[in-house]
Amino acid sequence: MFGVVVVGIGIAGRVRIRDLLAPLPSSAAEKMSVKGFISRRALGEEQGVSQVSLEEALQREDVHVAMICTENSDHEHHIRRSLEAGKHVCVEYPMTLSYKAAAELHDLAQQKGLVLHEEHIELLTPDFKQLKKDVAGKTLEEGFLHFTGGALKSDFGFPAFSGIARLTWLVDLFGELSVTGASMVEDKDKNYMKMTAQLQTKEQKPITWIEERGPDLPRVKSINFRFDSCTMTELPSGTREPVGLFMQDMVLFAQKLTGQMPPAQAQAEQKRVLHCLELADRIRHLSQATV
Repeated sequence: MFGVVVVGIGIAGRVRIRDLLAPLPSSAAEKMSVKGFISRRALGEEQGVSQVSLEEALQREDVHVAMICTENSDHEHHIRRSLEAGKHVCVEYPMTLSYKAAAELHDLAQQKGLVLHEEHIELLTPDFKQLKKDVAGKTLEEGFLHFTGGALKSDFGFPAFSGIARLTWLVDLFGELSVTGASMVEDKDKNYMKMTAQLQTKEQKPITWIEERGPDLPRVKSINFRFDSCTMTELPSGTREPVGLFMQDMVLFAQKLTGQMPPAQAQAEQKRVLHCLELADRIRHLSQATV
């Protein structure tokens, strides 16, 4: 059994505790057991699970895993401390707010023989799974993905990192990408920002990715994927599955812990994660040069 502590008790942290208390039957997730949670607030208990300090959790021999559900800006610190203490890590995306830090942490995990897993539930949604099926076998000529949503706090990081779920979508659909340009428009008084990134596939097909955030903007994803055979302008509706997204992710993480995931699959996932973070860093660099 792998003893787990959940670091951070927001929406995701509470869901993690819920899933740990009732893991998917006959799955690798049954090999994990929650031992406590960590929070800056004095909460005492959460769903019958006791609060512990970070120092205590990192020293306990019955704690093998840290599930990090804190603000994005705190991820790197908690990952590093957990890995240095010999704990496996599952962290919400984005793993860090820089590619360099993520690469260093992956190296540290490898040196210590530990699993470092970045959650990407956006790849597990029914709509994305259906989109991936619909895109399969088609040749992209040009792509466009525009996301709008409410304003974000500064601890979410630059929009290429806070919105890395959309970037991960594009990489998972169309393979490795390169950045050909990026720009940023921002009105701090109105808490508004718009990042535009120009990407390119290996076949030199252009993709435009826009992240737009503001207090009154609805949470919407718009697409326009032009293929050699057709054009897709609406996201498909997939069939809802009985297993929740966080539970699906926890099973994937547990498969890594128990050696049930094929090494090639784990390596491909790590390569994708680092590639997306490297793209996000490049987008930030180019965007800030235009401000």
